Amino acid sequence: MSKAEEFQELRPLLFSIAYRILGSVSEAEDAVQDTWLRFEASTTEPRSTKAFLSATVTRLSVDVLRSARVRREEYVGPWFPEPLLSDPYDDPARSAELADSVSMAALLLLERLSPLERAVFVLREVFDFGFPEVASAVGRSEAACRQLAVRARRHMADGRPRFEADREERAELASRFFEALREGDVAGLRELLAADVTMVGDGGGKAPQLARAVSGAGNVARLLASAFPRMARVDITFEPHEVNGQPGAIFRDRDGKVLHTLVLDVLDGRVQAIRSVINPDKLGHVGPVADAWSVHHAVRQVPRSGD
Repeated sequence: MSKAEEFQELRPLLFSIAYRILGSVSEAEDAVQDTWLRFEASTTEPRSTKAFLSATVTRLSVDVLRSARVRREEYVGPWFPEPLLSDPYDDPARSAELADSVSMAALLLLERLSPLERAVFVLREVFDFGFPEVASAVGRSEAACRQLAVRARRHMADGRPRFEADREERAELASRFFEALREGDVAGLRELLAADVTMVGDGGGKAPQLARAVSGAGNVARLLASAFPRMARVDITFEPHEVNGQPGAIFRDRDGKVLHTLVLDVLDGRVQAIRSVINPDKLGHVGPVADAWSVHHAVRQVPRSGD
């Protein structure tokens, strides 16, 4: 097998490692490409190609994350990971676990970890690498990596919700949610929302977004039920689509351009959180991006129901 063939075989794993460390599709793709360049330029044959490439992409991702964290501290409004429509790495025996690890909620918890803790957690807990491989990848001793893993697991366990294991039940709830959204059905939406549900958007100062998070089933249901019918009148549509391993949707303008993505966190048969990514810088990999400000202006011209 040629170098290129070996790399392509492992590319899905490399991207999935990088994305979980970085929370960015574009930066993960860059890290994978830089990994290939280093592998191609290497004159020695590694004992394990998988170990070499995984270590390389991990180190590159950690370096990028250290500088990215500074930018995220200056970010305008809530910061969310770039939406991931499909994880290229597949392991049927651990599909539910992998989907959980790439959820918005899990990635936001990973943001609380140091770059090294995050890398160790991803390699060890998500991809089941042995500690010798983890130590080689992050340049620390096995003992140090075990301590990093313990701290990372503790931080994750402290705030990590448990998502519905039954994907079919979760998909059915999401189908009811989006049908109620289409109909502007306040009562139908409220029935599906947790009492303390929150809805929040990431515009990064580059697109219209909620001034602050909206909380409570009644408030969120009324906002959704009033907003989408007005959006539909300017030909905004949405297509249900899994986002970051969870039920979600892609919203598009009248030309089919991507306006934003939306993802639902489901727990105990109710929607616990609704997160929207509308920052155009985070949507280019999904498709051509809409002019959110223009759409926002058009929607505001639509009379509210009863006006």
